[in-house]
Amino acid sequence: MVFVSSLLLVICVLVGVAFLTLLERKVLGYIHIRKGPNKVGFLGLLQPFSEAVKLFTKEQSIPLVSNFLIFYFSPLFNLFLSLLLWFSMPFFTLNINFSFSLLFILSVSSLGVYCVMLSGWSSNSNYAMLGSLRSVAQMISYEVSLILVLLSFLFLISSFNLIDLSKYQENVWFMVYMFPLSLVVFISFLAETNRSPFDFAEGESELVSGFNVEYSSGGFAFIFLSEYGSILFMSMLSVFIFMGGDFMDFLFFIKFTFMAFLWIWVRGTLPRYRYDKLMGLAWKIYLPVSLSLLMFYYSVSLITLVFCY
Repeated sequence: MVFVSSLLLVICVLVGVAFLTLLERKVLGYIHIRKGPNKVGFLGLLQPFSEAVKLFTKEQSIPLVSNFLIFYFSPLFNLFLSLLLWFSMPFFTLNINFSFSLLFILSVSSLGVYCVMLSGWSSNSNYAMLGSLRSVAQMISYEVSLILVLLSFLFLISSFNLIDLSKYQENVWFMVYMFPLSLVVFISFLAETNRSPFDFAEGESELVSGFNVEYSSGGFAFIFLSEYGSILFMSMLSVFIFMGGDFMDFLFFIKFTFMAFLWIWVRGTLPRYRYDKLMGLAWKIYLPVSLSLLMFYYSVSLITLVFCY
């Protein structure tokens, strides 16, 4: 039953990713004051499936001087990692309920750096290599402050379990009295998933398309799927961390959809950041702020332990 429920979860995530791409194209269309996809099926609902068929049936071109095995398997491993993250999603029955789910999430998401680095390096293309170097530096920089910010939330609940996060937010969301940290978490998630305004790994103007420039057909589709899968996962994690994520409640899915919509809204609104500004933001602003707030919330948790128990 654990296997069957995990398989169902993965299938639902992949279908969710398909319709997230449709939502993105629709929303960006209306932001540009035009209609998005609306021809394939009713209101364009079958568009993601037609695109999947198109991508996987296209001819796959492989660069002659690429490191073939690594080039071929990096996108697959990337997709595997982004789907593996979803196994930390807590269920009361059947599925795996981790006591250390947040540690598992941080460990697996850190491995994603290697996939991007290897896909860029194995292509043996200067543009792809530059894109992957940028992406790795960016993801590592933001992971440092992200871990410290998450620790502030964990000190308040004294647990690594995602279910405990929802238990502690039954009366009031963490976003209410940790608003600056919630914004930092959201911005760090944007940088972690390589999304606009931090999409330097895919700078079309200066890097053609970044680390995925040599990929076509299925390889490109796998990179695409893993990116959108991690966007959905980070949206779910955001709801758990600071919006009182009780997934037995219908409101959870409305909050989840709203968070996924925010990723698209930001992409349609903000221009790309400058690279040195991005690094400065991570090391000179977020790191000191997250460290000082970490000490503050640690002292708060100590005071509650002493006076409330």
